[in-house]
Amino acid sequence: MAYPDDLLSPSEHVVIHKHPHWKALVVPVAVLVAVLAGGTWLAVLAADLTWASTAWLVLAAVAALLVGWLVLAPVLRWRTTHLVITTERVMWRMGVVRRVSLDLPLRRIDSVRFEQGVTDRLLRCGTLVIDSASDQPLELDDIPDVETVNSLLQREINDNPEDDYQPEDGVIDGRA
Repeated sequence: MAYPDDLLSPSEHVVIHKHPHWKALVVPVAVLVAVLAGGTWLAVLAADLTWASTAWLVLAAVAALLVGWLVLAPVLRWRTTHLVITTERVMWRMGVVRRVSLDLPLRRIDSVRFEQGVTDRLLRCGTLVIDSASDQPLELDDIPDVETVNSLLQREINDNPEDDYQPEDGVIDGRA
């Protein structure tokens, strides 16, 4: 998915656009499976009750609340979180109802590094750490293919036109 061009300056183009890694969806999927399995089991147990239809309605309401809160909300949060690196800035956008946005010009970035644990290395993701003029470094968790993102960001910061990465379709779209 390309980033909306109306948010970019005329000379700016998207170098990379990613969502957080799919590992952020593991817990919501596990919760969905648990709610469906537990709800089915309880519905079967409630079938012999004289007030089974009321029990089923209560089970459905509780299951809907759990799925909405513990499954749909994290999936929407994941889907609406974007890391966009352009030729001029790093943009981090997230949120559904309450939108949080960070724009960091490339010229204000002092250094970029990444951190990976064992699980992150196996899943090819990690934390991108951006040091800038601010006191605290910016840590972006669960960035897919973090080594490539780090390398591309370094290239853009150094601004060497002869080694600018140009993907075939113009944008690397993270499959997360």
